[in-house]
Order: sequence, then C-alpha cells, then structure tokens
Amino acid sequence: MRSFHFNGSRIVKTGIAIFLTAIICEWFNWPPVFAVITAIVTIEPTVSDSIKKGFVRFPASAIGSAFAVLFITLFGNSPITYTLAAVATILVCYRLNLHAGLLVATLTAVAMVEVIHSNYLIAFFIRLGTTTVGLLVSTAVNMLVFPPNYRKDILTSIQSIGERAGSMLERTFRKNLYDEHEDHLGERENLKQLTKDIKRTETFINFQRNESKIYPWVKNREAELLMAERQLTFLHNLEFHLGTLLHIPRQITSWTPTERHVIMQAVTQLAHDLKHSIDYDPEKHRAQLQHVTDLFWEDTKCITADEGIHPSQFPPEFVILYELITIYDLVDQYYDPASLKVAQKEVQ
Repeated sequence: MRSFHFNGSRIVKTGIAIFLTAIICEWFNWPPVFAVITAIVTIEPTVSDSIKKGFVRFPASAIGSAFAVLFITLFGNSPITYTLAAVATILVCYRLNLHAGLLVATLTAVAMVEVIHSNYLIAFFIRLGTTTVGLLVSTAVNMLVFPPNYRKDILTSIQSIGERAGSMLERTFRKNLYDEHEDHLGERENLKQLTKDIKRTETFINFQRNESKIYPWVKNREAELLMAERQLTFLHNLEFHLGTLLHIPRQITSWTPTERHVIMQAVTQLAHDLKHSIDYDPEKHRAQLQHVTDLFWEDTKCITADEGIHPSQFPPEFVILYELITIYDLVDQYYDPASLKVAQKEVQ
C-alpha cells in the first residue's frame, strides 16, 4: 500500500500555497522567502494539524527573528552571528516545547543574518508578517483545496490487508501440512509488511478523526471510523496468530492424508471468508470449525499428563490446530451480525 495523498493532492496544495504566499508578499513589498518556507512546512496531512502547529510555529519564528536581530546588532554579519542565532533559537524553542516550530525558527534566524543590513526593528516585524502570511495561506489552502479525506484509503487498505492475510494464511498452512522442511522466510517478510500497513491505516484513521473538528461530514461518520478501528483490531489479532504459525519449529507432522485434507479444506474456507467478506456463510463456517475442533480433541487425547510435556514442548499438530481454531473463532465473532452493530450503538 502507498500513501496516496503526498504524491498527489499534497504536492498540488504546496505549489498553490507557495504561489499565493509569494504574490501576497510581493504586494506588500516583503521578501517572500521566509513566508514561502513557512508555507511549505505548514501543509500538514490534516487541517487540524496545520492549525495546531501554526500556533507553535508563529512564536518560534518570532524567537528566531529576535535572536537574529540581536546578534546582528552585536556582531554584524559574521560566522559567530549565524552560530549564535541558530543555537540560541534551538535552545529556547526546545526549552519552551516549541518542537513543531523549531526548524522554521532556525531557518528564519540564519536566513535573516544575510538579508538584514539596517532598520533592525522594522525587519523584525516584517519577518513576523511574512510568517503570518505563510501560516494563514497554507492553512487556508489545506482546508479549501482538496480537503484531506482518508476514507477511501482506509477502506481500500483494510480490504487489501484482509485479502493478503487470507492468502498468507492459506500458504502458511499449506507449507505446514505438506512442505514441512520448507521455511517461512518469505512469509515472515510479508507479515512485516502487513504490520506496517496496519499501522499506516491506523494513522489514516487518526488523521480522519482529527478532521472531525473542522468538517461536520467527518464527525457524522464516527460510526464508520469505529467500525474501521474494530476491523483493524481484528487484523492485529490475526497478524499475531499468523506470526505464531510462522514460528512453529519445522518438523514432520503425524497427520494422515485425510486429516490434512480436512484441515486444508477448513483453511481454504477461512481464507475465502477473509478475502470475500460479502460471501461469508456462518453455517458453513461453523461446520468447518466443528471438523477442526473434533480433530483437535482427538490429538489432545494423545497428550497425557504422565508424559510430562511442558506447554512450550507441545507437538506442532497441537499448536497448529489451536491457532486455526482461534482464528476461526475470531472471524466468527467479527462477522457476527450482532457484533457488526456495536460501532453504531457506541455513537448513538
């Protein structure tokens, strides 16, 4: 999965913000470079972030400008001026927890050393003016031009993750049942990517929820966001159990061909449920679960107390069936009609 916003709309919005900021500064006869720098870094993934960080970047830029004027007055345009202006700005912004504005403030401080030659006080207020223009223009552009909307990305991502998890589940069990000597190195890499995509989708959901303070239409879809979070929780659990299956020690299992067929048939049905949720059949799902459960209890009878087997020494057959039953139970709970209404009830 890729981040769609940065490669498309965010680039366009950044270009528009730069253009408008430069025009406004030229109209006031102000040097546009400081305003443009501010505009570039203020285009955030969400409008709420642009506003919140704007309140941090303005005082930070004021601090950088003040230090630049101070050290130019004391030392003129010299290497020590650049050094002191940058270091002092970083220290003060850090102490005041103005971390989001630290970069802009430092760039402003060192850039001002080169362009200020007289009228230091006037130059200071001009810097504040250009910073304000950059903040306001970029925030307005972010709000009005291609407003951040991660709904499509969230839905597409969750569907993609579910489909890939189903394919991984099928491949993993096929190797565990028929290719005991083949390792899962490739699948472990796939699982790492799956984990990254789940975390990225969580970020999209957070972005979308942050916009509820700005756009009423986002707030009205809170039930949808809760459902997406619930889907991700399920995928997190599925990811954990897939990881367990991938780390089962490689050894030959004792199942008969018939037993392997029963297990693989259940896995295939489970993978289909994950890939095509619209076709989910609860009766068929539970029938397959019953077959696997019966096989599990038959294998469990072989593990007697007097064998002294420690849980970490359970045979692979036991662990594989246990994980399969657990995943079946997760899917059954997830697709349960009553459970699907939980998100809607929580916002009523």
